[in-house]
Amino acid sequence: MSGQLPKAEKDYSEETTALLAKVDVDAKTDLKGAVDQLLALEKQTRLASDLSSTTRILIKIVTLYKETGNWNLMNEVVPLLVKKHGQLKQATTKLVQTVSDFLPATPNEAIKLEVIGVLRTVTEGRIFVEVERARVTRILSDIKLKNGDVKGAAEVLCELQVETFGSMVRREKTEFILEQISLCIQNNDWQQATVLSRKINVRYFARPPKRTPEEQEKLQKEREEQEKNRSADDPPVEPEDDVSDLKLRFYELQIQIAKHDSRYLDICKHYRQILDTEVVEKDTEKLRYCLSRIIYFIVLAPHDNEQSDLLHRILDDSRNAQLPEDASLLELFTKWELMPWPEVESQYSVHLTRGDVFSSAPDTKDPMAYQRWQDLRKRVIEHNVRVIARYYTRISVSRLEQLLNLKADETEQYISDLVTAKTIYARIDRPAGIVSFAKSRDVDDLLNEWGSDVKSLLTLLERVDHLITKEEMMAQLPAKDKVSGQDL
Repeated sequence: MSGQLPKAEKDYSEETTALLAKVDVDAKTDLKGAVDQLLALEKQTRLASDLSSTTRILIKIVTLYKETGNWNLMNEVVPLLVKKHGQLKQATTKLVQTVSDFLPATPNEAIKLEVIGVLRTVTEGRIFVEVERARVTRILSDIKLKNGDVKGAAEVLCELQVETFGSMVRREKTEFILEQISLCIQNNDWQQATVLSRKINVRYFARPPKRTPEEQEKLQKEREEQEKNRSADDPPVEPEDDVSDLKLRFYELQIQIAKHDSRYLDICKHYRQILDTEVVEKDTEKLRYCLSRIIYFIVLAPHDNEQSDLLHRILDDSRNAQLPEDASLLELFTKWELMPWPEVESQYSVHLTRGDVFSSAPDTKDPMAYQRWQDLRKRVIEHNVRVIARYYTRISVSRLEQLLNLKADETEQYISDLVTAKTIYARIDRPAGIVSFAKSRDVDDLLNEWGSDVKSLLTLLERVDHLITKEEMMAQLPAKDKVSGQDL
């Protein structure tokens, strides 16, 4: 059965031990003869399904080539050993792992690339060495990235579908996917980066529940027992470790992707996830940084129900007291009051442009910073339009321009955009120079409202009539009965 070790027909442990000791001496004078002796015994151990002896021999062969510096011969013999008839899977896995461990010892990059090429060739299509293939591929990607070939590094690493690897632990899978996302961003492949980011389940980053030392010890024993009973093909037991570093890196990459697309609401949510990390909560500087970014990007986000709800929840966070200026800006967007842009600009421009989010002039370092400053102006004006639409049913265009501090064309453009987004209802009468914010109502709506008002009025009249009748009845009773009636 898969996952079970093959039963050895014969034990070659003694012969293998004796031969390994002998070839250590023979290899110094006759490397080829020593390898031939090993290959002869390897055939016997392989056909007898002696896993332990076969593994020791395969490792010894490649080790001899490595120690003598015959990297080319090792590259030739590895595919031959793997492709031998009836080669044991576990022995192949150990062989690949051993050669992979030799990579740091290669004398130069060219030889390292040749060894990597051999390993990628012999592991292709073999599920039982998919993890080893992934690790070797990552080394190849790192080399390409170091040499400035970002596109090649991304293509090589992104061909791996590590999320389907059952024998790889979850932490390593996540690290691989994060590296893939990072390379796609460096390669300006934002669409692929977005697709890859969806492969990570964010529930993996949730804080682990607090446990007592007794519960922790019990879980540790259970994991050790599972690991002890695990077969070769079963996935490894997941250790319970701190994934804060992975969480921070994931959301930092998500923020880069969202910034590229100017998805301000998503950026705000990502910063809130970073804020909900123990490492950030304990660091005052990081905490203040995240709080300020949350405020900046929530006010930059276009107005809708979700944005409005999140805006008020952020306002209720007591930690905002650490950032009084940012908190005051946030509060302006929650009040149904006009805030003219010139006043906002004069009051907050120095503070806001001090960081890396906003820039009051085009910036070569971050062109999006100036765009975000323009978007802030846009959100302030849109807020003012919503306030006016709340308090006015009709207003002249000239008065509206005065309240918004805008010209006629720009005023009309903002109203049109908000109407298109269904944020407000408005109709512009250009010849009359009037903007109407009151919805036109059909006859059925008016009749329904009138009928509802009449029904409410009749209900009140019935209630008043009942109270008057009660008072009249109470007035007709004798004084003694009144007292007893009141007692009742």
